[in-house]
Amino acid sequence: MRLSIVIPCYNEAESVSQMRAQLGRIHAELERRGPFELIIVDDGSSDNTADIIAAAFAGWQNLTIVRHKHNRGLGAALRTGFAHASGEIVITTDSDGTYPFDTIPDLLDRLTPDIDIVTASPYHPAGGVDGVPAYRLFFSQGASFLYRLLVNPHLHTYTAMYRAYRRKVIDHINTNANGFLMVTELMVGALLAGYRVAELPAVLRVRRYGQSKARVLQITRSHLRFQSKVLLRRLNILPTGA
Repeated sequence: MRLSIVIPCYNEAESVSQMRAQLGRIHAELERRGPFELIIVDDGSSDNTADIIAAAFAGWQNLTIVRHKHNRGLGAALRTGFAHASGEIVITTDSDGTYPFDTIPDLLDRLTPDIDIVTASPYHPAGGVDGVPAYRLFFSQGASFLYRLLVNPHLHTYTAMYRAYRRKVIDHINTNANGFLMVTELMVGALLAGYRVAELPAVLRVRRYGQSKARVLQITRSHLRFQSKVLLRRLNILPTGA
């Protein structure tokens, strides 16, 4: 099946070279599995990220580079990538190497016919973290714990962007958040709609290039608001989609 890889970027000039190198190492393996395309969304970078991407990937076939005029947020960048993706399977991943790209084949292998989404899962008992600041882990693990209580106790990680989706999930689940919450919003919506999710135990590593764009307190507040809505839906107080 045709594969689309969607990578949002924002001020990632320092990470482009490693991104290109990692993708180059798995290019042959992805081609062996079937046709694939790469969609890179520059989310209004204020540095020269877009120019560096164009130079680094010169000659790369089936490449689409989309630029937002202004920074709109991770969720908006992902939706732009989805709009340009033609694959039956869509992979979303960070640009900074937080999860190594050479595990993309492992994501695909877990996307068996009975599974609709595969998510990287550092909070799985077989996963782990390496070098991530304790305060970030506290908020991220806490958010995933609350989603386990609210949605599905068998899924350990709700906040990782590194995932493989069947196209039908992206087409059928609406999201509203423009920031980091969107990846959780998409997962929760899919679970509540009955789509089946598998986890790939993974190691979450601190980024080696550039600086994180995450604003932890802002993201935490957005999760708490969203969790309140999920709870109300579960209690049939708030209609689905509200």
